[in-house]
Amino acid sequence: MSILIGRETRLVVQGITGREGEFHARAMQAYGTAIVGGMTPGKGGQKALDDTVPVFDTMSEAVRETGANTSCIFVPAAGAPDAILEAAAAGIGTIFCITEGIPALDMVPVVAAVRAAGATLIGPNCPGATSPGRAKVGIIPGSIHREGSVGVVSRSGTLTYEAVQAMTDAGIGQSTCVGIGGDPIIGSTFLEVLQLFAADPETEAIVLIGEIGGAAEEEAAAWAATNLAGVPKAAFIAGRTAPEGKRMGHAGAIISGGAGTAGSKVAALEAAGFGVAGSPTELPQLLRDAGYRG
Repeated sequence: MSILIGRETRLVVQGITGREGEFHARAMQAYGTAIVGGMTPGKGGQKALDDTVPVFDTMSEAVRETGANTSCIFVPAAGAPDAILEAAAAGIGTIFCITEGIPALDMVPVVAAVRAAGATLIGPNCPGATSPGRAKVGIIPGSIHREGSVGVVSRSGTLTYEAVQAMTDAGIGQSTCVGIGGDPIIGSTFLEVLQLFAADPETEAIVLIGEIGGAAEEEAAAWAATNLAGVPKAAFIAGRTAPEGKRMGHAGAIISGGAGTAGSKVAALEAAGFGVAGSPTELPQLLRDAGYRG
């Protein structure tokens, strides 16, 4: 098994006729992901990816004609909230929004609407997810992965790549890698992804990659302390040297009023049984130290 995506994924790429959408759709298709359609208003009836993928004007039409269950959004920030809402209204169960730069206030009602529709949103401003050997949705390089049983969840795209490459180089494979995005308002949290991993029989260990700002890591740690006791766990927190009040990288990576510091996150994770790395390259050894033998 895997979480969120797998061999059963039937993907529609929203914005497939754009430069970024086409480039990454080709990479997803080459990895083995079943891309059953694309969607760009006004481009319905065309074919994308060397005439292998039909393009539709609306998501409702795409879902009706292809049986799609997943979407990946490569739509500019001004149109991305509506793209998410359209996917949810069409019955898409899992939505990945790669788009960055969406105002936080625009995302508040969108996240509420997606939850009300019973769909799962990953992102925005995220790299997507990969279930090695099964499917990849988004922009994570497929070549860095190795099939295995470590679930990876991260707020950072590039740190995900570094951590996954380090694990692969150490002979440690992954069940699913999920980048949840670094914006203040996102569709799925660390806690929600950990809950999915806990229910996945093929995920035997956890890697969590967080950063300063907010309290999502602490909330996940509190849940993991009880519900993932005995599961090998390792983590890395970025931004340890960031000054208070200064945003570092992601819009959500800001320390305010003493909350959201690297120190508070490290303490919470260690108390929950995570080995906390000083560098992503230390994660494989921390997993071994925690008893992981996969």
